[in-house]
Amino acid sequence: MDIIFTLNEIEDAAKTFLANTDPYKVIALHGEMGAGKTTFVHAICNVLGVKDTVGSPTFSIINQYQTNSAEIIYHIDLYRLKDEEEAIQAGVEDCLYSGNYCFVEWPDRAPAIFPDNTLHISIVAMNNDTRKLIINL
Repeated sequence: MDIIFTLNEIEDAAKTFLANTDPYKVIALHGEMGAGKTTFVHAICNVLGVKDTVGSPTFSIINQYQTNSAEIIYHIDLYRLKDEEEAIQAGVEDCLYSGNYCFVEWPDRAPAIFPDNTLHISIVAMNNDTRKLIINL
């Protein structure tokens, strides 16, 4: 399944994504630097009712957000990690198996720690304003 959207349509794309990917909770986001992974996670958090400031977890590795209904959402960025061992030491594995939503950027840095039911998606920049979300159901 593919979803093509402009940045002005990103929240609608996030709603469509969430409606079509239940019951997946661990989402591995693939895409080049600047493709819009963090921006898409921000839109998903808005749709899910997160009131916290949503930002890139590049330096913190794990950001935790809470929705209006007290659900926890993890936003993880593995870009700075070397391997699975560093991810485990950072607490990533605990998040992945928590049962909460986990959105993980750069999952190829530690592929062996992901649960079997991880949903892999790719975000591709088609031009400066348009993105293509490829959902591998």
